[in-house]
Amino acid sequence: MREAVTAFMNKHQLLAKQKTVIIGVSGGPDSMALLHFFESIRTSYQLQIIACSVDHQLRGEQSQADLLYVQQKCAEWDIEFFGTSVDVPAYAENKKIGVEVAARELRYRVFAEQMQKYHADYLALGHHGDDQVETMLMALVRSANVKALAGIPVTRPFACGFIIRPFLGVTKDEIETYCKKHRIVPRRDSTNDETKFTRNYFRKKIVPLIKVKNNNIHTTVQHLSNALQQDEQFLHEEAKRLFDDVVTLDQTYRSAVFQIDHFQSFPNALQRRFYHLILNYLYDELPKDLSYTHEEQFFALLLSKKANTGVDFPLHLKVEKSYQKVYFRFHVHESQSIHETLHIPGEIRLPDGSIISAEWTDMPTWTEDTYVCGTDQIALPLHIRTRWAGDRMSWKGLNGSKKVKDIFIDAKIPPKERDKWPIVTDNNGEILWLIGLKKGQPKKQTNSASLIKLSYKNSAKDC
Repeated sequence: MREAVTAFMNKHQLLAKQKTVIIGVSGGPDSMALLHFFESIRTSYQLQIIACSVDHQLRGEQSQADLLYVQQKCAEWDIEFFGTSVDVPAYAENKKIGVEVAARELRYRVFAEQMQKYHADYLALGHHGDDQVETMLMALVRSANVKALAGIPVTRPFACGFIIRPFLGVTKDEIETYCKKHRIVPRRDSTNDETKFTRNYFRKKIVPLIKVKNNNIHTTVQHLSNALQQDEQFLHEEAKRLFDDVVTLDQTYRSAVFQIDHFQSFPNALQRRFYHLILNYLYDELPKDLSYTHEEQFFALLLSKKANTGVDFPLHLKVEKSYQKVYFRFHVHESQSIHETLHIPGEIRLPDGSIISAEWTDMPTWTEDTYVCGTDQIALPLHIRTRWAGDRMSWKGLNGSKKVKDIFIDAKIPPKERDKWPIVTDNNGEILWLIGLKKGQPKKQTNSASLIKLSYKNSAKDC
């Protein structure tokens, strides 16, 4: 087996000489064989090796005995040892997560600390070919994510170095044979025989059936895993390279928006990865109840004939289509309405940072961001507010008046934006300026030399 593992390491360039390696050791056959293997190549590779053992406090005296066994073997083989205990049950209860997830999080936290302490280059773990088969089969049953289907990576960045898994090219039986050959009597975890755990069920019930048809399944699966991971890495990097051209992110409000036609101009493989990059950006940690059904809802949203529609994602994330744009944003339960009196001279700062100011002027010049009227045309004081039900306004050339709601629809303003859109009215409620969209025509003509100039400064234009 040593030759097979060495060839596997060389093929994947897992280990360089004169490096420091932390080895995760539980006391079971896989990790003890791994520890012995590294001890056997320590001199030829000029390695510093440190065994790291973590007692999860799940099996009382048995798990503590596992740690002591590893410590004794390290003393026998002249290997530096570090051992510690972590309170997995308490951590799982506090974080509201499963025991297996809690054990992994705490174990890897210890590994990371030891990597930093020793400035280690590698963390070596004892996952083997049968583990890979189990992992990919489990992913096939409960996931539709290509990354999950790709299985356990041979190597990946971790802490200040890399995780390496030299045993992914060999089987559990080969490891057991290796232990017998070198007179290693490992500790046995009795819970490994309990099929109530998903992995154990696959290990005991499913994998043996597959091996009847293909006893070399671990090699086949490892080849598939390598290919899937390489493809996924390329597509992920390509998606990241193009992401900023497709999606606009807002760090302040933790939101994202994109133009549908631009998004859909890319291949489906990249569209899916854009979608996942958005979620990874918005969520601090992906919710457990986020599934492929949400992905299906998202892509159905893009194809919807409705001008305005949306779907709910976990943790109050709303995905909304408004005409040709899609918005990702967290729902905030607060009123967006405003109603302020605008004094002359004076200014009002809106919630988004934009500013509306008023001043006296003798220059009746209009620009896109200004509005001018005479004092005899309107009833002072002026008001800045958001829309009210039934709002209507009129302007030059319009026969009668038009609902503000219909103006928003014609201009394809997203529903979310309509409720916070600033409107200037006089004291009688006549809408003078639907800022950025329409300028009203006061009913009276002005004969006054006293003019009011309103100016709008959009905070977005200053960014």
